[in-house]
Amino acid sequence: MSDWIHYLPVPWMALVVFGFTYLLAGTVFVAVTALATGERAKSFKAVSPGMLPVLGTIFALFVAFIAAQVWADNDHASATVSREASALRAVRLLAAGLPDEQRVQLLGFVRSYIDQATTVEWPDMAHQTASLRATPAALAEALQLVVAMSPQGAGQQTAQREIISALGTALDARRQRIIISQSEVNPVKWWCLYLQAVCELLAIAVIHCDNRLSSAIALALFATGVAVSVLLIAAHDRPFTGQISISPSPLQQVMPGEPTKR
Repeated sequence: MSDWIHYLPVPWMALVVFGFTYLLAGTVFVAVTALATGERAKSFKAVSPGMLPVLGTIFALFVAFIAAQVWADNDHASATVSREASALRAVRLLAAGLPDEQRVQLLGFVRSYIDQATTVEWPDMAHQTASLRATPAALAEALQLVVAMSPQGAGQQTAQREIISALGTALDARRQRIIISQSEVNPVKWWCLYLQAVCELLAIAVIHCDNRLSSAIALALFATGVAVSVLLIAAHDRPFTGQISISPSPLQQVMPGEPTKR
């Protein structure tokens, strides 16, 4: 599906999806009605109504297949952001066991990383341009700082070890987050979904070709179901894109005293 549709607010996205689907149904209605004359009308009426539930079931399976991918991607993305935020929160809490100078530096790096993630990476993920080529400088410097420490006592040794582990978790969660931001329903699935919908629309129009009102009502009802399904999938297609997307608020809450802006 085109990129610009994903950036639309949900009401405008709904207008586009419903408009296109109703236009498709209207085209099918006009075409079949124009062709349903004479011998062709008899041939159309010979088509078995038993095709409708079969085609409808196949369309429902397509929707379920695509929706399963979308829901899984969104759940994974949400869990990844939560894991990243939890790791950074652990770093913030464990930093209390470090000497004051290292603690202040470490928290500064964490704050800088969150600022970078929310103001730069999130917009990049929304446009699917975020890259894993470069390691975030703030977390790299935080790791170097903690590794270079000379802990005094068992408490600081434990804190150092746990902070290194938490920073590694945050880096891995960031990697997963950026990978998931590239996920979407590919064009082949969209084409197959709409092609199956057209098949069902054609079957409805052909079977009801002798009654225009009945045909129009049946086509409108099925087209509405198609549009609702497509809208639901399209609105959640890309986890970090659009009005209904995963926000960086879990990361922002790690440093509540220094709110960042998206």
